[in-house]
Amino acid sequence: MVPGPSVLFTLARGVAWGRAVAVLTVLGNSIGTLLLSLVVAVGLGPLLAHSKTLSVVLQLAGGCYLLWLGYDALRHRHAHAQAMTQREDTRPANVHVVRQGFTVGVLNPKSLIFFAAVFPHFVDRTKGNVTLQLVIFGCIFSVMAFCSDGTWGLIAGTAREWLSDSPGRLVVLRTIGGCVMCALGVLIVTSAILT
Repeated sequence: MVPGPSVLFTLARGVAWGRAVAVLTVLGNSIGTLLLSLVVAVGLGPLLAHSKTLSVVLQLAGGCYLLWLGYDALRHRHAHAQAMTQREDTRPANVHVVRQGFTVGVLNPKSLIFFAAVFPHFVDRTKGNVTLQLVIFGCIFSVMAFCSDGTWGLIAGTAREWLSDSPGRLVVLRTIGGCVMCALGVLIVTSAILT
């Protein structure tokens, strides 16, 4: 029931930049998740499930990336807040936002391990191509994740727009968003080190 890195990242982006950035973040994240499901479909998921070193390296990379994004949000919070109250076109480029969401999604080894552990239980070997079945499961999961996380992003973006008439409140929201990303990054890095 506790939100994972994808949802918290989406919420932080929605609060910081609004609905469009939140949904584009979710799109990138869903593409990253789909790629992970394809990795499982071709048989590399079990390698990660059995390689603690690879899992730790991915967790550290993902945690450090979130720390960097949080730091960047904190460092530029005043400039971003001022820009958000003046012009919409100052938000990050769509490609940049999707790429950041993709990076967070693809660097989440827990998704890969989840896919490797859960998807095979639903495969019916008598129905044909196992790889194709796993790809279909990954597509279904990614679409469901997009809808679910996208809803959270729309809610966070709506809250941001409701509060956006004040640069001071936006600085606070950017600070909260940056702190959430940094805290999440620290939790992921700590978890990787302690496991």
